[in-house]
Parts: sequence; C-alpha cells; structure tokens
Amino acid sequence: MLEFTENIWIFFASAIFISLTGVMMPGPLFAATVEKGYKDERAGIKVAIGHGLVEFPLMALIIVSLDYVFENDLVKLGIGLVGGTLMLFLGISMFRGRRNFAVTGKETIPYGPVAAGIITTATNPYFLLWWATVGAVLVINAEFFGPIVVLVFAIVHWSCDLGWYTFTTLVVYRTKHLWTPRVHEIVFGSCGVLMMAFGVYFIIGPTAGAIDGL
Repeated sequence: MLEFTENIWIFFASAIFISLTGVMMPGPLFAATVEKGYKDERAGIKVAIGHGLVEFPLMALIIVSLDYVFENDLVKLGIGLVGGTLMLFLGISMFRGRRNFAVTGKETIPYGPVAAGIITTATNPYFLLWWATVGAVLVINAEFFGPIVVLVFAIVHWSCDLGWYTFTTLVVYRTKHLWTPRVHEIVFGSCGVLMMAFGVYFIIGPTAGAIDGL
C-alpha cells in the first residue's frame, strides 16, 4: 500500500489542504460558481451538489479498482511521479495566474447552478486527471486506515467543495466590491506556493516508498 503518512491526523490535515487548493484552483467550475453567485447567494450549495453527483461515483470507481490496480508497485510509482508533477504544475499555474482574475456581470451560463456543477465538472479534463493521480494517492492513503476512513475522507473532501463554493457565492452576492484582483493574488499566490511544496512531497515521499517495494 502506498503510504503518504501513517498518522491519521496528518493525513486528514494534508487531505483537507490538498482538497481546498484543488477546489480553489481557477477553472470552469469556479467561474460558473462566481457567475451564479451574482443572482443567488446560495448557488454555491447547488453547484457543490452538482459537482458531487459526478465526484462521488468517480471516487467509488477508484476505490473499487484499488484491490487489483493500485497494489502494483509500478502503478504506485507512476501515481507518485505523475501526481506530484501535476501538483507542481497546478501550483505553478495558480501562482502565475494569481493576477488574472476578473468578474463580469454578464451571465454566460444559461443553465441552473446544479446543472452548471455537473456539466463543468464532467467536461473538465483537469478534474479527471486530478482524481486519476493526486486524488488516487489520497484514496490509497485513506485505504491504509480502513474503509470507514475512506468514507469519512470522501465526505470531508466534498465538504471542502461545499464550503468553498458556498463562501464564494456569498462573497460575490453580498460584497462584490471586496472580490478584487488584489485579494485573488494573495489567496491564490499563497496556495500556489503551498501546492508546489506538496507536489515535491508527493514525488519524494510516496515515490521513495514505491521504489522500496519494487
């Protein structure tokens, strides 16, 4: 089993941080959330529900496949390398794009918040790649502690989605003037640096453990 950490509290702390940095990464789902927040302060809850309708089945597929796919040492090594590299890429992209944030009042998404969550999630290749690499590492580590922890991890991860998108729409709806490029630069710049650090940790830690098992 790929061991990210044997301390359950460190696991959940890192899982929450990694989940939040993934959720806070600018993308189509975040853009849809911001747009829907102009007219509905609770749109974030609905977007998160739509997102979960895609995410929970995907997590279940990963869990089912663990028994015969992720026990292979070469697969573990690949996940460590690809997952760590992807996290580095996302961290660099987040840091570089910290100034490129703009919100307009023109609605470009004609469907409702739940549908927006489903569509922008299912059509986002980066979301699928994240779960096939970084997310899979977290699921593998959760499996190390047992099935109950896997379930708790799934709920905690989705709660990060729910919390962030709810917060986003509340901010956009109630205090649009506070959501400035400067705020975006500080938040995403900091998260980008931390994500790059976790990327290095993914490569060095899990990959070293997989190599030892070869």
